[in-house]
Amino acid sequence: MLSYRHAFHAGNHADVLKHFVTIQLFNYLAQKDTAYTYIDTHAGAGMYALDGGYASKNAEYETGIGPLWDRKDLPAALAEYVSLVKEMNPSGKMRYYPGSPYCAEKLLREQDRLRLFELHPSEIKILSENFQRLDAHKEAQGQRPTTRGKRTIIAAGDGFMGLKALLPPPSRRGLVLIDPPYEVKDDYRRVKETLEDALKRFPTGTYAVWYPVLNRPESRQLPDRLKRIPANGWLNVTLSISGPSPDGFGLHSSGMFIINPPWTLEATLREVMPYLVKVLGRDPGAGFLLESGETETIGKKRPKQ
Repeated sequence: MLSYRHAFHAGNHADVLKHFVTIQLFNYLAQKDTAYTYIDTHAGAGMYALDGGYASKNAEYETGIGPLWDRKDLPAALAEYVSLVKEMNPSGKMRYYPGSPYCAEKLLREQDRLRLFELHPSEIKILSENFQRLDAHKEAQGQRPTTRGKRTIIAAGDGFMGLKALLPPPSRRGLVLIDPPYEVKDDYRRVKETLEDALKRFPTGTYAVWYPVLNRPESRQLPDRLKRIPANGWLNVTLSISGPSPDGFGLHSSGMFIINPPWTLEATLREVMPYLVKVLGRDPGAGFLLESGETETIGKKRPKQ
C-alpha cells in the first residue's frame, strides 16, 4: 500500500496537466485580496531530482516537461508553468521538478495558508526537510512573516481523513487537491466519498481531483461518478499522449476533474490542450477531452465537447 513513490513519474505528461491546471486555480483565487487555504491530501516529497535517483530510472519527464523546456511558442498560460519549473533550475539545465506543494509555496501569498498531508514515511520526511530548507533560505534573505499563524503546516497521515478537520477553512475560501496514488481500488471509492463529505462541510470550495485513465472499470467510471456529486458545476479534462499500449500497461492518459471550477478555466484549456497534444503526442492516439456541466441538483446542461 505504501510502495508508491512519485519520484519515478516526476515531470511526466500527467504532472504537466496536473500542475498547469493547479496553477490556473491558484491564480484565480489570488484575484481577491481575501486569504485562501490550499489543502493537498497527498503531497508527496514536494520537489524531485530529475538527473538521479528514482526519476532517472524511467526518465518519464521526457514525456512531459522535457519537450516543453526549450519551446519558444508556449501559450501564455503554459509559459507561466514552465517558467515556475525553470525557477528551480537557475543553471538552465533541467535538474529539478516541483511537486504541487512547491508550486503552491511559490504562488500563494503571505496571507494564504498551505496544509499538506502525506502518509508515506519516506516521503513525509523528505517533504518536511524540503520545506525546512525553504524556510531557512527565506530567513537568510531577511524575509519575515507579517501575518499571524503558521503559513505551512505539514502533517504525517491520511489526507482523506485529515481533510475533514480543515473544512471549512477560516477564510471560507479554499482549494483542495486530491491525487492519491490509486495503488488500490479503494482509492477511487474514497475520492468520491471524501468529496461528498467535503462539499457538505464547505460547498463553495474548489476541488481538483487528478486521476489516471486506465483500462480498468474503477478508473473509467470515476469521472461519471464525480459528475453526479451535488455542486455548483464541474469541469473534466483529460490528456492522452498516445493510444493504449498492446499489453495495457503504462500510463498514457490522465485527467483533472474540477468541482466548482473558475469560469475562466475552460477557455484557457481550449487554448492550451491542442498545443499539449501537438507537442507531447506520440502517435495518432494522442488527444484530449474537455467537458463541463452541472449536477442534477441545480439543473442539467449538455456537456460541451
